[in-house]
Amino acid sequence: MMRALVFDFDGTILDTETAWYEAFREAYSEHGVDLTLEMYSQCIGTSLHRFNPYEYLMTERGLPLDKDRFRESVHLRHSELMRREEVRPGVLSYLEAAKEYGMKIGLASSSTREWVDKHLRQLGIESYFETVRTADDVRQVKPDPELYVLALSDLGVDGREAIAVEDSPNGARAAISAGMHCVLAPNRITSLLDFPATGIAHRLGTLEDLEFRRLIASSSQF
Repeated sequence: MMRALVFDFDGTILDTETAWYEAFREAYSEHGVDLTLEMYSQCIGTSLHRFNPYEYLMTERGLPLDKDRFRESVHLRHSELMRREEVRPGVLSYLEAAKEYGMKIGLASSSTREWVDKHLRQLGIESYFETVRTADDVRQVKPDPELYVLALSDLGVDGREAIAVEDSPNGARAAISAGMHCVLAPNRITSLLDFPATGIAHRLGTLEDLEFRRLIASSSQF
């Protein structure tokens, strides 16, 4: 029996990731560098440890850029692109349905608490979540399962009793490692990436592709 639903945030609830990639790609292009999705995907759904798009042009390409000014320009462009973004399709109906089913609802994000809280407030959905775990709470973000393990502990459920909703390969790996049932709803950027071959219960275009009641009904097959 499924007792909990745990969402990722960036790319899953709100597609911030496509806008970040577009903002960085435009900035790189101004300096004659092609930022490929293969390069950028190293930091999607995780930390900037493997690939830091703010520093790459300076550290790897040797360009004499002002780091703060570069960051500011990327953030400004990202904000402009985000004006067209809304809560992703099906997210609100899943939150409402989980609430009606009496399920516990949590959030596990590799972003900072400040970032997540700001957007949850702006979207008006913070009250749905009984626990919110972010990069501020763990030593290792996704694909390490620590974020999900903490969220599950907060909610008092076992991984086998919980569904994770994710959009990225790193997020999926974290959920699977935590023993959860993973439902994928990739966005425009993450849909192009390679996901784990096993351990994914459903892969959807958006959450609207599978009614929540049908997801729960199929849980006996997980």
